[in-house]
Amino acid sequence: MKRVAIQGGAGAYHEIAARRYFWGEELEIVPCSTFRDIFAEAEKDPMLIGVMAIENTIAGSLLQNHDLLKMNNLQIAGEHKLRITHSLATLPGQALQDVKEVMSHPMALMQCEDFLDTLPGIRVVEHDDTALAAKEIRDRGLTGTAAICSSLAAEMYGLEVLADGIETNKRNFTRFFILAREEMLR
Repeated sequence: MKRVAIQGGAGAYHEIAARRYFWGEELEIVPCSTFRDIFAEAEKDPMLIGVMAIENTIAGSLLQNHDLLKMNNLQIAGEHKLRITHSLATLPGQALQDVKEVMSHPMALMQCEDFLDTLPGIRVVEHDDTALAAKEIRDRGLTGTAAICSSLAAEMYGLEVLADGIETNKRNFTRFFILAREEMLR
């Protein structure tokens, strides 16, 4: 089984990229709070593989991640390009008109502005992570609150998708690097 470190919680877009890149293989996902934590986990486990976003068609190049690559001992072993599709998810049994608050990562909120503009009086709340926003809704039983997250995160946390494909730009792709120690590449 491969151990794969990702930035974000279970169900994050990094996990989707990892599972598609290693399609059909058994993975143990290691969620990390920050990109820097991926490298810290790799220091503890030389067999660990990292998956890290490096570029997005809307946000551009993630320069801080280029710097992390230069300063650490992981090498680029591959890459995966993932189309980012955002969903609006709530606890089951709610309708779109019940939603008073939407929470997600600031980048996801920005990428769904046109959809959010169709929801009058909605309160927008920034969160550290798209998947963890979904988890928080489940854990706290937040009715009237929706997450903008992946459909995988919605499924993992038992949320119901009220709207899918809510991103403004349908050509929103993120490029992820697959990272490993040099000795694993031989």
